[in-house]
Amino acid sequence: MRTSLFTRFAAAAGVLVLAAALPAPLVAADPAVVPTATMTTPRTDDCPHRSHTPPPVDESEVVAPGATAPTPLPVPAAPVGGGRLGECGLVVDPAAGAVPDRINSAGWLVADLDTGRVIAAKDPHGRYRPASTIKVLLALVALDELDLQRSVAATPEDWSMEGDSCGMGPGGTYTVRDLLSGLLVVSGNDCANALARHLGGVPAALAKMNAEAAALGAHDTRAATPSGLDAAGMSTSPFDLATIFRAAMAHPTFRQLIGMKTYLFPGYPPRPDVPGDVDHPAWTMGTSNTLLRDDWPGMLGGKTGFTDDAQKTFVGAAERDGRTVVVVQMFGLNEQDNSYAQQAERLFEYGFAAPPSASVGTLAVGSSSGSPDGGDHAAMQHDRATGRNAWGLQAVGRNAWSVGLLGFAAVCLAAAGAVRLRRRR
Repeated sequence: MRTSLFTRFAAAAGVLVLAAALPAPLVAADPAVVPTATMTTPRTDDCPHRSHTPPPVDESEVVAPGATAPTPLPVPAAPVGGGRLGECGLVVDPAAGAVPDRINSAGWLVADLDTGRVIAAKDPHGRYRPASTIKVLLALVALDELDLQRSVAATPEDWSMEGDSCGMGPGGTYTVRDLLSGLLVVSGNDCANALARHLGGVPAALAKMNAEAAALGAHDTRAATPSGLDAAGMSTSPFDLATIFRAAMAHPTFRQLIGMKTYLFPGYPPRPDVPGDVDHPAWTMGTSNTLLRDDWPGMLGGKTGFTDDAQKTFVGAAERDGRTVVVVQMFGLNEQDNSYAQQAERLFEYGFAAPPSASVGTLAVGSSSGSPDGGDHAAMQHDRATGRNAWGLQAVGRNAWSVGLLGFAAVCLAAAGAVRLRRRR
């Protein structure tokens, strides 16, 4: 439950953290895993999440009085990525061998990042809440639109945000690069809010994020908050997260930021409202990505997430012998002797061991019509000189779509203000 000063993770998340509402940086290095009872991998063969996310466990998606809850996103007539990706249970190519055991996520996916071939998946288009993995989409939009050297002044709304914090404070000034670094390294919700403000405000930022998802062919995705805190209408899928992360990894700056183990985040001056307050110096934040922090061989970077409703989520990429694999995990938990990071390691190993020809479908390469066709990773590179993205779509075109999405974003914003938002990584 949210209080005026502190919020708390659910113990099943694998961590127990208290966060003060006053601005103070939170070190993101994973605490020791809290053992949980062994869980059974949720059965998804009957497609329980084809159009809806799992039922919420709290009130985070209750809309404000008089507001209308967003309707579920339409399900494409043909599965994006190929027919087999319309299946909801395990989707495997026998050539890849037996899938790893003790993977407790309801939905997961393993793919070759370069070719886009999906090696194996479970409920690939099942709709789940992304938690902080949605920050990858926010970063992609911010990198397209904002000057990395632009100076941003902190606001009370920034440093009062629920959840993990970059440590923004009164009188502090930060560059967009600082904010993106904090967003991806320590998963700061204060940084997410500041970036959204400089994208035109939260409703406009959500509209741009959702337009970007549509342009990428990620039709299971709807951002309802920039940070990934739960709110009505929030949705994505293992397929979509892999598609979004693949597009982000084609951006050199994102690739560099997501691979940082630490970052020196600027401090802020003494608070004038606190008698005797002293200078708040810069601090070294540490990544929330356990595999990157612990130098797991080949780890390039990834984004973690957690809310009470989303449970644990993860998207990341690793490289070995010239091959790059992307892994997505959604709606899972830590278990005793089976942490979420250890489960990710097994999925990566499975992907690296699979023959290059193994495939059950292909990640989207993006188009306004959601073409399921696969494509060359080189085609995903953004052309900064022309303003076109990898699929020839003008950025201004995506922004024009934003106007039509502003109404939805406003509803989400109203809903978010009326709910108890949960702590998340």
